[in-house]
Amino acid sequence: MNSQKLQKFTGIFSAVCGGLLISLPAISQTAVAQQSPTVTPQQSTSKVNPCPRIFYEEPHNSRVVVPQGCPPNALTQRLANQGLLPENSSTTTTSTYQTGLGVGGETPQAGASKINPCPRIYYEEPFNSRNVVPQGCPPNAFSQGQGNISSQGVPVSPQVSTGETSTTQTPLPSQQQTPSATIALANGKVDVRLINDTGAKVTYQVIGDTEARSLEGKSNVMLQGISAPVTVTFQREDGGLLLVTPQASTTQPGMLEVTLKEATDLSQDTKAMRIQQNGSVFLN
Repeated sequence: MNSQKLQKFTGIFSAVCGGLLISLPAISQTAVAQQSPTVTPQQSTSKVNPCPRIFYEEPHNSRVVVPQGCPPNALTQRLANQGLLPENSSTTTTSTYQTGLGVGGETPQAGASKINPCPRIYYEEPFNSRNVVPQGCPPNAFSQGQGNISSQGVPVSPQVSTGETSTTQTPLPSQQQTPSATIALANGKVDVRLINDTGAKVTYQVIGDTEARSLEGKSNVMLQGISAPVTVTFQREDGGLLLVTPQASTTQPGMLEVTLKEATDLSQDTKAMRIQQNGSVFLN
């Protein structure tokens, strides 16, 4: 009897121990699950840089206008100095977000951007010598050829009628320009010697007097008896930048020597030269 009870007790004890061994993994996993909080993937909070570094590297640095709110690159700064951009198109202030991104900036808000009323295309060929710019914009070569400027090289201010009285809008300071040279005219006429110091052909044209002509590199040509006011346009045939330097001749009165050289800075690039009736010479 004792032997049978011992065998029965041993069987029950074995069954209990086996059940505990089987349930231990499940109990362990349940405890871990209760102790570990549920992890949910967080949505990405990364921001797209509205002012990427490429805006400040060539060729984009001198060809692309940065978005509103970004630090100005070379082209944006040049157009802003010339008054060809709205006043709030580019700022030099840096926000907290800009500082964190290095060359970044605040995301432009919808509807905050303005259309440039004086786009650069008006000052590039062929539009520079064929199209009149809108009122309020700095004159291009064609506008100057039509007499749309004052004797000081400043666009004529449009008059605004207010019933019985009219007022004249004062030109912006950015539209005022200092003459690059001054020459004494002979009976309202001037001789111009073009000196091409570049290694490329340069296409030039006296607006209203001549068709487009080519001047070989390292050569010169004399344009005689040109009546002022007059506009002369320039364009390198290889598409490069052109530095134009006018200077009154010290040996021949009434002659203007204009030297054409390669330019490496976009701010030095010149497309047109305007000679006024008073002998003032302006470059654009």
